[in-house]
Amino acid sequence: MQHRKLAFIGAGNMTRSIIAGLVASGYPAGHIMASNRSRPKLDALAAEYGIQVTQSNGDACAFADAVVLSVKPQMMEEVCAALQQDTDLTGKLYISIAAGLPVQRLQQMLGAEYPVVRVMPNTPSLLGLGMSGLYADASVSESDRKYVDAVMAAVGKTLWVTEESGINGVIAAAGSSPAYFFLFLQAMQEESMRMGFSEEDARLLVQQAMLGAAQMVCENPQLMLSELRAQVTSKGGTTAAAIQSFMDDNISGMVSKAMQAAVSRAEEMANSL
Repeated sequence: MQHRKLAFIGAGNMTRSIIAGLVASGYPAGHIMASNRSRPKLDALAAEYGIQVTQSNGDACAFADAVVLSVKPQMMEEVCAALQQDTDLTGKLYISIAAGLPVQRLQQMLGAEYPVVRVMPNTPSLLGLGMSGLYADASVSESDRKYVDAVMAAVGKTLWVTEESGINGVIAAAGSSPAYFFLFLQAMQEESMRMGFSEEDARLLVQQAMLGAAQMVCENPQLMLSELRAQVTSKGGTTAAAIQSFMDDNISGMVSKAMQAAVSRAEEMANSL
């Protein structure tokens, strides 16, 4: 893996997770810098991972070969405008993890057609189990692509999309989907409690079942998901009755509608920022 000097503009949870993954994988802590307006998050990062920290975005950018733009989308224009005033932005690679901001819009905010890679990670990246979608246009070199892929591989799996619109599909399938699973688990826990289990026991039942099911999916890539489902659905049994209830309520249609709603919202955000 290339060990470029890497700066993070913003020191939130995703910045922390990526830094943790990089340092754990052997990336030199001295090659990483994070900037943030307030000190507490910076002090914690410096103490735990040994990285460099600063309250100046300009200093962080000047330090770096590659810059991770890790601020809220609505703050990005202000941050980029200040960087243009404070720092020479040429010769650097920019990595954006801000939802809804297309590459062209980011380049406008930065003031020139600098190489930009869009990354859409998800919250399991905090555990090193993330799923990140990546997109780059033709202005990004193969070396830069490999570098960003390696950075994000430090916190999970990566998938490149060939069209920028594919990032919205990544949002629907991976970026937002942990919340779908949490909602499903919440409903199962609540029904288990109505069956008489305590809150703690109900949570144990459903979270361990979900963990085991996910592991079975990961360890059996040769099997289609429909086959895995069929293997635990005996004809005329209890699982078959539950599955039929889901089918009767059109679970496939519900999932499709929800994922398309996520895509539509991502498109709206791209047009409004």
